[in-house]
Amino acid sequence: MRRITDFGVGTYIRNIVRALSRLDRENKYYLIGSPEKAREIGPLAASFHTVPFTAPDTSPRGYFEFRVILRRLGCDLVHVPHLFWLPRALPCPYVMTVHDVLEHMARTRDHSGMRRSLHFHLTRRVLLGASRIFAVSQFTESELEKLFGIPPGRMEVVYNAIDERFLHGHATPADHEMIAQRYQVTYPFLLYAGRISPHKNLVRIIEAFSALKTELEKDDKFPDLKLIIIGDELSKHPDLRRTVIKSGVQNDVRFLGFVPIEVLQIFYDTAKVFVFPSLYEGFGLPPLEAMAHGTPVVTSNASSLPEVVGNAAVMVNPENVFEIMRALHRVLIDQSLREKMKARSYEQSKRFSWESSARRVLQVYEEVAGKASVTPRPRERIELPQKAANS
Repeated sequence: MRRITDFGVGTYIRNIVRALSRLDRENKYYLIGSPEKAREIGPLAASFHTVPFTAPDTSPRGYFEFRVILRRLGCDLVHVPHLFWLPRALPCPYVMTVHDVLEHMARTRDHSGMRRSLHFHLTRRVLLGASRIFAVSQFTESELEKLFGIPPGRMEVVYNAIDERFLHGHATPADHEMIAQRYQVTYPFLLYAGRISPHKNLVRIIEAFSALKTELEKDDKFPDLKLIIIGDELSKHPDLRRTVIKSGVQNDVRFLGFVPIEVLQIFYDTAKVFVFPSLYEGFGLPPLEAMAHGTPVVTSNASSLPEVVGNAAVMVNPENVFEIMRALHRVLIDQSLREKMKARSYEQSKRFSWESSARRVLQVYEEVAGKASVTPRPRERIELPQKAANS
């Protein structure tokens, strides 16, 4: 519950808890963390209880207080919804969800060899101590096996899905008027939404957009096309502003910062193309969120993204600016391709369901806690097409 306000992890916590609340009325659940954050989940079944816990996770006080809470409650199982590194002698088994292992790649630059090695080995101990690990994609499962040597039999691929609020239909004329009035958006635009960090590849998005504007001028198409970037505050990322100026698109790139989901879904629905050529994703929810609105997606052929988008998106080499530009140009101009992608997008977004993911999570809970009354079923996977929409 500690990370419920984070981007991907927060979406996971909110939706898996809601789905479990709908599915399971027999077991008792304790949501350990901030009561204020727990309220963001919304109404839950009577078997769900919030237990206040505000001590820092890595402090001695937090370490012992968490164990005391588990003993007092008599918990049979703990589910930690994200990767952590500090081993804990818990009084009951634990399962954990791993969204990605990007932290262990980034730390090769940020820390000394000794700190990096210690962090790695402690994380591996945590992973090996888990009764079961939920990996949010087959890619993440393979990364855990390759990087940490976790046996595949200890892991389950349980996919993420989109927040149910993205399923509430298309933008209305009133919605379009709202973004025109509040955000002064009255022009066609490409959209990026998500965290702003180096692996998201925003510098190349801006460079590809600049090249695209030049190409569109030759065709006399979309003269007022803009690029809208929704995510963190720009002040934390001065390199992006420098890229905008260097690329000569100061008047055509807008950074809107954070927007609520209710507003974000309008931008998804209105965008001409959603562009997401990320270098690394453990799952990659934003392309799926855009697809739920039928918006054409240009994304990476790297990490988990082919697994997530199937044959509904145009995939590119995320390190090739001109390949990104050409894909954006094609998707903008080719109306028959846009229609095909729209139909495929709706189908692909329906392949992922919080209810089906929660059912598998619940089954694992029962297996680990020793309460399964039936023989465990074979591992369930969603078979997803891997081919990009090239025709």
